[in-house]
Amino acid sequence: MLFNHNYKNGPAMGAGRILLASFLAVCLTATTEAQTSRSVRDVTAMSMEDLMNMQVTSVSKRTQKVADAAAAIFVITQEDIRRSGATSIPEALRLAPGLEVARIDQNKWAIGSRGFNGRFDDKLLVLIDGRSVYTPLFSGVYWNVQDVMLEDVERIEVIRGPGATLWGANAVDGVIDVITKKAKSTQSAIVTAGAGTEERAAGGARYGGKLGDNTHYRAYTKYFDWGPSAYPYPSGMTAHDGWDALRGGFRADWTPAGANSLTLQGDIYRSRFDETLTVASLSPPYSNTFPNDGKYSGGNLLGRWNHTSEGSSMSLQMYYDNTTITDHSLFGDHQNILDIDFQHGFHAGDSQQFVWGLGYRSIRDKNDPSFTVSLQPNQVTLNQFSTFLQDEISLVDNRLQITLGSKSLEPHSKSIDLDRGITRGTDSGPNRRGPEAKFSGYTPGDPFEPRAIPSGGGSIREPSVQLRGPPRV
Repeated sequence: MLFNHNYKNGPAMGAGRILLASFLAVCLTATTEAQTSRSVRDVTAMSMEDLMNMQVTSVSKRTQKVADAAAAIFVITQEDIRRSGATSIPEALRLAPGLEVARIDQNKWAIGSRGFNGRFDDKLLVLIDGRSVYTPLFSGVYWNVQDVMLEDVERIEVIRGPGATLWGANAVDGVIDVITKKAKSTQSAIVTAGAGTEERAAGGARYGGKLGDNTHYRAYTKYFDWGPSAYPYPSGMTAHDGWDALRGGFRADWTPAGANSLTLQGDIYRSRFDETLTVASLSPPYSNTFPNDGKYSGGNLLGRWNHTSEGSSMSLQMYYDNTTITDHSLFGDHQNILDIDFQHGFHAGDSQQFVWGLGYRSIRDKNDPSFTVSLQPNQVTLNQFSTFLQDEISLVDNRLQITLGSKSLEPHSKSIDLDRGITRGTDSGPNRRGPEAKFSGYTPGDPFEPRAIPSGGGSIREPSVQLRGPPRV
């Protein structure tokens, strides 16, 4: 680490960081410019026709031109990210019009679309290389958990508007799809480093290579350390919201000369964060504010098979995701997700294109209660089966297109109350959800945290929070 974790650093340390950042910027300028000239396409030099011909995949689950996509879609390219100076996915999303990105503190964000924004927003679907990253706890996204090496991002597709026909109940207000480059496009070594007054230390390294003529791979590691927010001068005080994270991952692509291709990729991470909590109390002044800390860790592994032929394409994707979030003085949450998705697209004549698919998702979510908060049921297992079908019909010499589609969800859940040893099972229809519950407690002082968490639809459970009294400080 470049610096220790003592948040009370003086002016000398701050000046040292600025000098170090200037030195690193000078050292890395030539490398950055050389890499940019080789691998990054300058979108400012593209014509309007080229921009409209840019390929996207999130609208119809198939590759198509932006001009042909029947959705309000915006594409954030690698060049956009590089020029913006963004260091995280939420910062890069500020480039998308119509997307509301609010930073609550150093390690929490509220991101939404179409006027619905909040830390626990559950109406926006977020994907990273086809892997849904929502948490079953509240059907939203822990944005401080989601990260990639931004130099490996090919584009970020942002759809403003409903996409539930293809993607499910979470895609009510839009879809965000982070797509990284293929391993073949990252056949080089890259090292990044930086330092500053807020992001006190940051660095990353990636190396790409190949095995034989058909297999390419890359591996990366990334670290950062954010200091706490500072109160306005001259108080000299700092908020208790610093955080740091370390992660690493890999991707391997096998692309033979035939119609098949395989992709295997995974990530592993751990992080520590600080926060200031206010919890309810049963005695005056009926609330208690205190510094708190937490940590999260986990990993994911994804495999994808693609088969393409003339007029047809098939894909089979499977991933496993494990996340453990420990918020001291509140609760601990352990999530295990297994997802399998099959998709087939084909042409029916010259004017129709069908896309259909099957999906299965198994979620096991266990919560460790504390003296302050208890979620009921303590443990829940959700099994969800889904099917979708979409037909795109072209009329009047492809000047008019009609899209028809439908998606069906069949959730089945089993909940276990560990405190009472009770097991409950539900077999819900596609328009019903699993165990009903209410959220009756929240952290005051956070303008983006709602007083109630609405359902994310389908098989997502909502926590029931019981306030048992103030924690022992």
